[in-house]
Amino acid sequence: MKSLAKFMKTFGAVVALMGITAFGAVAADAPKATLTSNDCVKCHSNPPADIAANGGAHKTSVSCQDCHAGHRPAVKNNIPQCSQCHTDKSHYKLSGCLRCHNNPHTPKIIKLANNITDECLTCHSQQIVKLKQVPSKHTKLACSFCHNVHGKIPQCTQCHKPHSADMGASDCKRCHQAHMPTAVTYASDTANKMCAACHKKASELHSKTATKHKDVACVTCHKDKHKTVPACQSCHGVPHPASMMARFTKCGECHNIAHDLNHWSPASAAPEKSAPAAAVKKGHKKK
Repeated sequence: MKSLAKFMKTFGAVVALMGITAFGAVAADAPKATLTSNDCVKCHSNPPADIAANGGAHKTSVSCQDCHAGHRPAVKNNIPQCSQCHTDKSHYKLSGCLRCHNNPHTPKIIKLANNITDECLTCHSQQIVKLKQVPSKHTKLACSFCHNVHGKIPQCTQCHKPHSADMGASDCKRCHQAHMPTAVTYASDTANKMCAACHKKASELHSKTATKHKDVACVTCHKDKHKTVPACQSCHGVPHPASMMARFTKCGECHNIAHDLNHWSPASAAPEKSAPAAAVKKGHKKK
């Protein structure tokens, strides 16, 4: 009996071992479970919602698993670097992507701090050329000081007061370029009131003159570029004989100024010379 009991015990152990081995073989052959985007949504609700609303190519071209390989704790770090996918452009070689692309699930909603310039220049190269070519206070500012939201073109009146109450924010760009504001240029249809905002005295004289100049626009003479002062001969040629032109070399000697032609105020007239004192006779003492 003891021998039979011993045999049955040994036989049971062998059968149990064979069962375990067989189960292990089946488990090894079974495919490993993989996560899908549908699994991610069960715990992570915000990222999928962000991608659905503003994901751009992250919504249409990639899945959660394309960026996040594996899941913790099986994978030590499943937060990818942007350079994992974005390459071949100088912009992608910048560090600190999240300085501008604050949420990788909404990559094109860009919020900028007010000290960003280098990142901008990898795409917007012409603007810095203008800023350096004509230095101004704008040259010293970071790009994001004005463009604090990507794609935003601010109104000049955000920082600057208009020259007059008649001028609105849209009028600034008729004369000024934001990236070279002191290089003032203007179109041939610029209204006189634009000039009058700064050149008040000249405008008042010009509007009251009785000469043909009254009907001439400021920009007809002061063409294209601010501070252009034309020679009278550019319109009038040489209207007087050479002998007169040689004696009076400046038109203003006879015609005053272009804004107030042929009008001389009494104050500007030459004072009369006083009569010479009577000669004192020799030997006569003045009393």
